[in-house]
Amino acid sequence: MTELRFRKRHRMRLKEVESLATRLKEILGTEVFGPLDTVDMAECPEYDVVLVNGKILSIVLQGEPFLTVRGLLVYPATKRYITVDMGAVKFVANGADVMGPGVVEADPGIVEGDFVWIRDIRNKRPLAIGRALVSAETIMRKGKGKVASSLHYVGDKLWALDEPKEETTDMPEDELA
Repeated sequence: MTELRFRKRHRMRLKEVESLATRLKEILGTEVFGPLDTVDMAECPEYDVVLVNGKILSIVLQGEPFLTVRGLLVYPATKRYITVDMGAVKFVANGADVMGPGVVEADPGIVEGDFVWIRDIRNKRPLAIGRALVSAETIMRKGKGKVASSLHYVGDKLWALDEPKEETTDMPEDELA
């Protein structure tokens, strides 16, 4: 797995933070970070990332903001979800695209091309972020084939970038005791 690196990290202005938070509320139906949070924007090769209080909680893909999987864990969303059965969880959590037969529910407001988040039926916890390849109406028909392509999932390079680093010491093991 290649390491993801930041370029041009800068603090966002209050107006930019408010605009981004408003847009995310429109898209996902949940209150997100506000003026009291420290919000930075950093460029990555594939997308821009938004760091809230030092944690990567949002990304901007093709000009549209969306929460990361960690962001969805912090700010539970009520819109743009696709719910999959427990048989699909293992595959989606490892980066597979979402297939029609595994879908049990979808937000009726989803249209083709929207960013969506994928959750499991039992816990309703986010597994991945993707792009809808068809509308919610088509998704719920349980047709064959892909209904959403995976863009970010638990354990990928964006997830790993925000993992706490293990502390290393320069002292030999026998001197640590």
